[in-house]
Amino acid sequence: MSRSTSLVAWAIAALVVLVLLANTLFVVEQRQEAIVLRFGQPERVIHTPGKGGAGLNFKEPFVENVVKFDRRNQALEADQEEVIDGDQERLVVDAFLRYRISNPLQYYTTLRDEHTAQDRLERLVNSSLRQVLGSSTTADIISGRRDQLMQQSKADVARRAKESQLGIEVIDLRIKRVDLPAANQASVYRRMQTQRQQIAAQTRAQGEQQKREIFAAADKEVAITLANAQEQGETTRGQGDAQRTRIFAQAYGKDPSFAAFYRSMQAYEASLAQGDTTMILSPDSAFFKYFEQGPNPGGAAAKR
Repeated sequence: MSRSTSLVAWAIAALVVLVLLANTLFVVEQRQEAIVLRFGQPERVIHTPGKGGAGLNFKEPFVENVVKFDRRNQALEADQEEVIDGDQERLVVDAFLRYRISNPLQYYTTLRDEHTAQDRLERLVNSSLRQVLGSSTTADIISGRRDQLMQQSKADVARRAKESQLGIEVIDLRIKRVDLPAANQASVYRRMQTQRQQIAAQTRAQGEQQKREIFAAADKEVAITLANAQEQGETTRGQGDAQRTRIFAQAYGKDPSFAAFYRSMQAYEASLAQGDTTMILSPDSAFFKYFEQGPNPGGAAAKR
């Protein structure tokens, strides 16, 4: 055998060995799990949750092949779904699902590949949302009981997935957004505007009523206060007049002539204080006796 023929034989042998090694050895990463198939039928599972097996592995060449799956949490963005809620309102719901493969063998047997799994899970999520949200009000879906409804829908999806032997574990189910269909938005906004206008009108009416009650109470309080003040003032003036009369009576009793003189002076002041009073009286009128005789007319007459 020539040297060239020997080199060709060695090259062929090396190629055969490489092909055998390529069909015998395979690597399972830490984030993966694998199913070894023998003639298309599952033979064994490598690196299942809680068990080892990551790294270099062997299989029978040309007889067995390997299908690998991602063992990390996976996200499913469900298509927007139109749902009719308990108020008979049409809502467009946008949801997402997070799950992981808990049983690779069941997953492969039931779903085969990721594309089929995504389609199956999306239909499962949409069906569950229609069932759960269909018996709830719009207010509950938007804010009131949203978390509770999502937990209920998550439990429903997990139950259905288990019954269907999908081999997955549901981690979370959430609604990202809830919108009104474009055809319904205008009518819903008009209804909301009408409701707000009714609430505003009712609030204004209540405020107007409260304002009138406050004004009426204030007017009543003013009238009562003025009446009490007037009554107190009249009482005080009456008491003052009585005291003045009593003082005058006491003073008049002590000196009647001075009292007569004082009353005459008051009469002069009342009659002549303006300066433009015209009086026609007899010269011997008693009104002017103090102008002639002074404050003691009786004494002057006695002297004469």
